Amino acid sequence: MARPLRIEYPGALYHVTSRGNDKKDIFRSIKDREKFLSYLSSAWERHGAVFHAYCLMSNHFHLMLETPLGNLSRIMKHINGSYTTYFNVKHKRAGHLLQGRYKAILVQADTYAAELSRYIHLNPVRAKMVQSPEEYQWSSCCRYLEGTEPSWLSTSLVLGYFDSGSQDGDRRRRYRDYLFEAIGKESRDPLADSVASTILGTDDFVRDIREKYLEGKEKDRDLPALKDLSRGPDVAVIKTVSEDAFPENEKLARTAGIYLCWRYSGAKLKEIGELYGISESGVNRACWRFEKMMGRDKDLREKLERLTGNLK
Repeated sequence: MARPLRIEYPGALYHVTSRGNDKKDIFRSIKDREKFLSYLSSAWERHGAVFHAYCLMSNHFHLMLETPLGNLSRIMKHINGSYTTYFNVKHKRAGHLLQGRYKAILVQADTYAAELSRYIHLNPVRAKMVQSPEEYQWSSCCRYLEGTEPSWLSTSLVLGYFDSGSQDGDRRRRYRDYLFEAIGKESRDPLADSVASTILGTDDFVRDIREKYLEGKEKDRDLPALKDLSRGPDVAVIKTVSEDAFPENEKLARTAGIYLCWRYSGAKLKEIGELYGISESGVNRACWRFEKMMGRDKDLREKLERLTGNLK
């Protein structure tokens, strides 16, 4: 089995999940769930992990986990390793408890943290285990709504998005409304928007992560996710496609090409600038101007959408 791509750095936020081997239950009793939570507490104390949300289902779990020290692998080794040892001894079994490696998606906090917490807290409702999320004892939902979180659980990040400068209780009420407005509706899985099942965020966020943490790893063939996260179309190809799309308007073709290179090629500003004979700041200005143009011109937006489809 190919290794999953792990992107680790201080302050990273993840959605982490792990399932039982052969989809078998990993929690058989109240004691099991309490023991698992105790390992979250010890991961906070020993490895600096910050847990923003959790939900323990029957055969899997969900965590929204922040790593101030950039040590996701160490944290998950502690949690999964310790719990597997406990479970095997407790239930007189041997072998793997969890199915393969845990899955961790890097998350852009400001864009997805609130939505992701709601997705995690509504898991028992979607599974028809309870009618209301706070009825489920083994998630962090009731901690959010009642304000009785343990020291290792932090609700401030998510509740901060519901802050209007009023009392803490008002934030919790607004968060409750946010949860309940999604009950009974067709739920959208925010994780479906992730790139290569590895990064969940805006194009800019993905580009930034790729440039900072993935450049130079492209030759690692044992990391298949890198293929989807590697650089996109070559800038020279984009330049040619843009010129063909706007044959009567050389200036527009040039600006469109700069914008498409910036957004889809994965190339650095310096490389794009060298292709078009402008500075890095000139690339930024050209992209800003082009986005303003698209905001005013529906036909231009639609043409760019078709053009983009040809590049992917």
